[in-house]
Amino acid sequence: MKKVFVTRKLLKENEQKLEELFEVKLNSNDKIYSAEEIIEGSKDCDGILSSVTDPINAETISKLSQSIKIIANGAVGFGNIDFKIAREKGITVTNTPDVLTDATADIQILLLLGASRKAYEGRLAAETQSWKWSWDFLLGKQMSNKRLGILGMGRIGRAVAKRAKAFGMEIHYHNRSKLSPELEDGAIYHKTLKELFEQSEFLSVNCPATPETTKIINKETLSYLKENTVVGNAARGDVVDDDAMIEALKNGTVFAYGLDVYNGEPKIHPEYLKLKNIFLLPHLGSATKRTRWDMAYRATKNLEQFFSGQKPQDQVN
Repeated sequence: MKKVFVTRKLLKENEQKLEELFEVKLNSNDKIYSAEEIIEGSKDCDGILSSVTDPINAETISKLSQSIKIIANGAVGFGNIDFKIAREKGITVTNTPDVLTDATADIQILLLLGASRKAYEGRLAAETQSWKWSWDFLLGKQMSNKRLGILGMGRIGRAVAKRAKAFGMEIHYHNRSKLSPELEDGAIYHKTLKELFEQSEFLSVNCPATPETTKIINKETLSYLKENTVVGNAARGDVVDDDAMIEALKNGTVFAYGLDVYNGEPKIHPEYLKLKNIFLLPHLGSATKRTRWDMAYRATKNLEQFFSGQKPQDQVN
C-alpha cells in the first residue's frame, strides 16, 4: 500500500477516504509545517497531499526523498510549488481546478461590494452605537451599471463576470490571449493592461500567481486607473505591490480595496490595518464545506489515479 504524507488536517470524511486507499500520515493538530518538517515528515512516503500554505520551492523539492513521486496540491493554484523543478526530479504535480470556482467568485463579489459600500467603516460605526444617519453618512460607490475590469479571465474570472452581469455591469477583461466569443459572452477584450485599467471603474484581480504576474499591480500600472477605482483581489497576494497599493489608497487613485489574500499570509502589511478604505477577509475564497470537501476529494482522486498507473486528471507538469 502506498504511503501519503498529508500536510494539513482535512475534513473527517476526506481523511477517512484517504485511510481506505493508502497508508497515511495525517496532521491531527493542523500545524503549519515548515519546509524542513515537510521534508522530514515525508521521507518514507510515496506522495504528498499538500495545501496552498506549504512552501514547496526548488530547495524543498531538491531535498525530498527519492521515494516521493507525486505532490497533489489541494488547491486550484500551485504557485507554492516549483512544478518545473519537480518535473526535473520526476515528481508529478496536480491541482484541483473547477471545484472552487463558484465559492471564490462569490467571495470576489463580496470583496468588491464590501469595499465599495464601506463595510469596514460601517462596522466600526455600528460598534460605537452612537452613529447618526445623515445625507452624507458613509457614502460609498454603487456597483450597478458600472464597468468591471477583470484581470485574468479564467474559470473564476468568467464566474465573476457572470455574477457581475446581475448588477448590470459592463465587462472588460485582459488575458494572456483573447477568448472565443462563446467564453467571452459579451465581454470586451483589451490587449494591454493599460487599456483595461483605463476603462475600469471596478477591478477584479483573478490572475494566477506566476513569475510574470508577480507585482503586476504596481505603482506604474495603478497610475493607469481612473480616480476612485474599487479593486478586489481574491487571487494571490504577490500579484500586488502592497506599498504601491497603500499609496494609491491614500491618494485616492483607489477608492477602496477588498482583499482575501496577502503577501506572506497570515501576516498582513501593517499599513493596511491603519486604513479605513479597506475590506479584509482571511483567505475565505474556498471556505465552504462543500468546496473544501471537493478539493480534498479531487486531490485524493489524483493520487489514486497516479498510483494505479493512470495519468492524473489534473496534472500540471
